[in-house]
Amino acid sequence: MTIQKSIDQIWFTRCPVPTATGLAYKLGWLTEEFARDDIKIATLQEAPKELSRHHYDHQLNSLIREGGNLLALAARAQGAPTKLIGLTWIDEWQAILVRPDSGISKPEHLKGLRLALPEFIEHPIQSHVRGSSIARGMSLQGYKGALKIAGLTLDDVTLVEVASGRGNRNGLGELWAGLDALIAGSVDAVYVKGASAVDAAKRVGAVVGIDLDSYPDLSTRVNNGTPRPITVHQDLLDNHFDLVVRFLYQTLRAADWAKSNLKGVRDILESETRSGEEGVATAYGDDFHLHLAPDLSKDRVELFRQQKNFMLVHGLLDKDFDLDSWIDDRPLREAEQLLHKYAAVA
Repeated sequence: MTIQKSIDQIWFTRCPVPTATGLAYKLGWLTEEFARDDIKIATLQEAPKELSRHHYDHQLNSLIREGGNLLALAARAQGAPTKLIGLTWIDEWQAILVRPDSGISKPEHLKGLRLALPEFIEHPIQSHVRGSSIARGMSLQGYKGALKIAGLTLDDVTLVEVASGRGNRNGLGELWAGLDALIAGSVDAVYVKGASAVDAAKRVGAVVGIDLDSYPDLSTRVNNGTPRPITVHQDLLDNHFDLVVRFLYQTLRAADWAKSNLKGVRDILESETRSGEEGVATAYGDDFHLHLAPDLSKDRVELFRQQKNFMLVHGLLDKDFDLDSWIDDRPLREAEQLLHKYAAVA
């Protein structure tokens, strides 16, 4: 007979962007869900500093992670014992910023221009350099998507390395270090995304040349957060499958709540994204709250595969791995059944 390991703490981590996981936590639903089992739930953002590295390497048995795919894919390639249990897609104001007098307003205008490419970061843990070079990965993929719209490739532009930029707990504006090079005139365009970038652009006087979210082809918007993976440590899945299902149930419940509570969602996001009301409204628009639920649809998995292949080609992944065998759709299917069950008796 197998004796299930006891557990008294679940950790989860999410990036400062719209997530149903973050909503469920801020609404108190995750805390309530596990309190009846005397299980505490908390975020790595609130954890002792020595645990924060697990957002990057996922080497924490009781961890559920909803975050950027650059880190999740890199950790898996490095052998992290994780499973992919959900994917979300939230457009996050992906844009190419330019100087106000540039005349750049279409993807085809990028041909022959100098685009800012953040350097690989310097990291004390060498295995974290690839996946943690977030600004580089996002920028490169962002340019690739913009150029694809115009039938161009990275061979049609000049990539100019700039300082890597680093996010921190007080704000994410530092990710967009290329904005300084833009205003100084040493580059012609900079990729940015998210509410923090809205605020950063305003501070330096940059304007949107190309709004990537306005183009219909999702494959041109694949990036660090699109699709955004939910991953779980294999140990938690193996020994506490029911807890993972219940976690996802509350996530789905919050996604349903969000559909009729745009104002409430935006209020929560101001703290989640470390941005102001205008930054949130500009970055995420008026209908993002309708699409927060994770899924593992074939189309979304194929978009995720596109990101994995991109990372491998451009030196952001240590080695390739089998994406399909990484996926475990069981917890999400059971969580969806719970949601339907409780909705039917409500």
